[in-house]
Amino acid sequence: MPSNLGVELQKLTDEELIIGFQEGNNFAYNELVRRYKDRLVNFIYRYVGNYDDSEDIVQDTRVKVYVSKNLYKEIAKFSTWIYTIAINLAKTKVIKKQKNKVFSLSSAYDDEDKDFDIKDESYLPDDDANARFQEEIIQKALDSIPENYRKLVILRDVEEFSYEEICEMTGLPMGTVKSRINRGREKLQKLLKDIYKE
Repeated sequence: MPSNLGVELQKLTDEELIIGFQEGNNFAYNELVRRYKDRLVNFIYRYVGNYDDSEDIVQDTRVKVYVSKNLYKEIAKFSTWIYTIAINLAKTKVIKKQKNKVFSLSSAYDDEDKDFDIKDESYLPDDDANARFQEEIIQKALDSIPENYRKLVILRDVEEFSYEEICEMTGLPMGTVKSRINRGREKLQKLLKDIYKE
């Protein structure tokens, strides 16, 4: 891709890019993939608790976006559409694993050397170790709350989607979204207090 084209694509909104992709511009698709890859991997990892699964789900999401590009309509934000696809694929994966009795949220910690979030290179080694420790504690707490709360708390507090966007992604009414987020936050706060007491 010519560098000036890359710069031009970076200036476009997500919605302009998906429309360009619908019109046959594969460079626009590549730019969308670049924008969302790390965000989606981190979101799905927090949801399913397994890094390999999260990478697989994000790959499946990219394929689904590619083959279903014409299903996107301008009435929705692109971020809402792609997260809805990712959530549905993650939910399917979780259900399949639960049915096969292989699913274990603790499997995320089998490889302690992996750093799953984007690293800030300005950290000192001690800062990085502390940040990773805190991330692990938060992930353990997230893994411990019910899935229907976990997903919504992550969408609101980690991904910072609005309540309206979350309603659109999940198909849940506003009251349900707000009450589940509040309950999820309460459960998380209690778990994190208990963990920090130990």
